[in-house]
Amino acid sequence: MEAERTPRIVGVVWGLLVLNTLGSAGAKTIVPLPRSLIQMVTMGSLVAAFALALAVNARLRIRPSAYVFLLTLLLVTSVISSAHLESGFGALFRCFRLTLFVGTLWLLSRWWDGSLTFVRHHIRMYFAVLGSVALGLAVSPGAALPDLYGGRLVGALWPLTPPQIGQYAAVIIGLTVLLLLGRRTDRTSAVVVIVPSLVLLALTHTRTATLGLLIGLVLAIGSLLLTSAAARRFFTWAVAIATVAAVGFAGALQAWFLRGQSKDNFSSLTGRAKVWDALLAAPRTTGEKWFGVGLGDKSFGGLPIDNSWLAVYNEQGLIGVSLVAAFIVVLGGVALLRPPSLQRACAIFLISYCAIASYTEAGLGDASPYLLHLAVAVSLLASPAKPTALSAPAVPRQRVPRWAQRSEVR
Repeated sequence: MEAERTPRIVGVVWGLLVLNTLGSAGAKTIVPLPRSLIQMVTMGSLVAAFALALAVNARLRIRPSAYVFLLTLLLVTSVISSAHLESGFGALFRCFRLTLFVGTLWLLSRWWDGSLTFVRHHIRMYFAVLGSVALGLAVSPGAALPDLYGGRLVGALWPLTPPQIGQYAAVIIGLTVLLLLGRRTDRTSAVVVIVPSLVLLALTHTRTATLGLLIGLVLAIGSLLLTSAAARRFFTWAVAIATVAAVGFAGALQAWFLRGQSKDNFSSLTGRAKVWDALLAAPRTTGEKWFGVGLGDKSFGGLPIDNSWLAVYNEQGLIGVSLVAAFIVVLGGVALLRPPSLQRACAIFLISYCAIASYTEAGLGDASPYLLHLAVAVSLLASPAKPTALSAPAVPRQRVPRWAQRSEVR
C-alpha cells in the first residue's frame, strides 16, 4: 500500500458521519423542526457520506481492521435478531443505517495511517456542533436552559440533550489538551477550543462526561510521563489545582455534582437502576438471550436504558455483548502494546472515555458518536503505510551491429 495524502473530501465524509450520529430526539428548538425533517437530514447525510467515500475510494482499497471486522460481525448479528421483526420494521431500517455506517468506515480505513488527521477532523466537526449550541444559548437563553431539563444546557437550534453536549465538549477538550502537550497545536488555538467547551460542559451538569474527561486525561497523560517533560509539568500543576479546588470549593463541587437530587435518586443513578433491574428480570427465549430482540431505540418499557452493555444485550443478545467487549479489549490491548507517543495517548483517552461512558450511556451497539470516537482511536493505532518502492522500468537492450563493434583504431 502506498503512502498517500488524505484527500480533503475525507474530512467532508467525516463531518457527514458526525451529522448522522447527532440523532433526532432532544429538547425543543427555537424554530420547531419536524422530527421527520431531522431524520431526513441525518439519514441523507449518511447516504451522502457513503457515496462520497465510495467515489474517493472507487478501487475499494481498504486496510485490515479488527475493529471494523468486529463491527461487521455485530451488524450480521443485528440483522439476524431484527429479521424476526419483534421490534417492528424500524429494526430493519436501523440495520440498513448501520450497514451504510460500517461500509463507510471500511472505505475510510484506507487513510488510517497512525497520523493525527482524523483527530483534527473530529475536533473541527464537534467544535462546529458546540458552536451551534453556543449560538442557541446567545439567541435564546430560556430555550437553551429549559426548566424541563432542570436548567441544564440543551441544543436550542438543533435538538441536542445535555449528555450529548457534555460528551462532545469533553472529547474535544481532552484531545486538544493532548495536542497542546504534544506541541501539535499552538496555545491560542487550544484556548479558543478548550475555554468555551469547558463553559458548555459546566452548563450541561453532565457527570459522566466530566468523569470520563478527567479519568481519560489522567490515563492518557500518565502514558506520556516517562517521555514528555510537558506532560509531567501539566500533571503536577493539574494535581495541585485539583487539590486546592477540592479543599476550597468542596461544597460547590458537591452541589454541582448532585444537581439538586436526593441521595436515594443519586444512588439509583437517576432511576436508571430500576430500568436495568426490570430489563434483566424480563423473561427471554433462548434466541432472544443470544441474539436479542433486534435494533430499537435503546429503551425498555418506554424508558431509556442508558447503558451500552444492557442495550446491546437487549437488542443483540449475549453474542452482541461479546463482540462489543472484544473490540474494546482489542483496542485497549493494542494501545498498551504501542510505544509511548502522542497518538497512543489520544487513543487511550478515547478508548477509556468510551469505556467509562458505556456505564450510563448507550451507543456501542449501533451507529453513534462512540463508534466514531473508537474509529479515531483505530486510525491513531494503525501502522503507517509503507511506500512501495518504485522499480525502474526495464530498458530493452539495443542490438549493436557487428561492424560497429570493430575498433576504429587499429
